[in-house]
Amino acid sequence: MKIPTITGIIDRRILVNFTVDMAIAKSIVPAPFTPKLYEGKAIAGICLIRLKNVRPKGLPGFIGIGSENGAHRIAVEWEEDGLVKEGVYIPRRDTSSLINTLAGGKIFPGKHYKAKFDVKEDNNNYHVAFVSSDGTSISVDAKTTSQLNEDSIFKKLESASSFFEKGAAGYSPNGQKYEGLLLTTHRWEMKPLEVTSVKSTFFEDETIFPKGSVKFDNALLMTDISHEWSSLTNKSCY
Repeated sequence: MKIPTITGIIDRRILVNFTVDMAIAKSIVPAPFTPKLYEGKAIAGICLIRLKNVRPKGLPGFIGIGSENGAHRIAVEWEEDGLVKEGVYIPRRDTSSLINTLAGGKIFPGKHYKAKFDVKEDNNNYHVAFVSSDGTSISVDAKTTSQLNEDSIFKKLESASSFFEKGAAGYSPNGQKYEGLLLTTHRWEMKPLEVTSVKSTFFEDETIFPKGSVKFDNALLMTDISHEWSSLTNKSCY
C-alpha cells in the first residue's frame, strides 16, 4: 500500500506509557520485530492524538479533515538491509473518523476501529477517553507539570523525549503483511504530564498482561506540531 504524503497539524498528542516485562512483550510482538528495551524493560503505551487540517501534501489546509485517534503501541526494533532499525508496532488503532474507519487497511495502514471519544480540556488539564466498537476503552486524566513522573524508568524528560522521537516509524498488521507509516515532525517538543487517573482495558487485560507484568510509567504532551505521514515498505508476516 502506497499512500501520497499526508500533511496536517498535530493539535494535541498525549503519550501514555507503560513498562512491560521483557518476556511478555516478546510474546506479543510478532516477527520480524522484537521489543526495544530500556533499562531491561519493554516500553508500550497508547498515543491519543487529535489531528486537524489533514490532507494530501500540496493541497490547501481548508480542505483538510480532523479527528481524534488512539493507537496502542510497543517500541520495537528490527533488522533491515543489515542495520538495526527502530520504531513502534501498533496492534490496534481507534478513531472518531468514519473516513478513517472505512479507509483503514485499504488506503491507510491498519484496521481502524470506530470509537466514541470524550475529550475535555481546561487550561492545563486534560481528560481524554474513548470506548471503541469492540468495547476496548481508555480514560486518562492529567495536567501539565514541570517534571517527569519521579517514578519513571527514564528519570529525565530528555531521555524519554529522545526515546520516543526515535519511534517515528510505525507498523500495523493487515492480513499477511505489516503496513508502515513514517511520521515526520517539523518541531519536536515534549512536556511532562502528571496523571491523576489512567484506565485501560487493553493494559488491564490479564490474558495479555499477567498481573504485575505491566506498570504505568509516565505521560507526555505535544501540541500544535506541523507534521507529515509517508508510506514505508510493507513487511511480510513470518
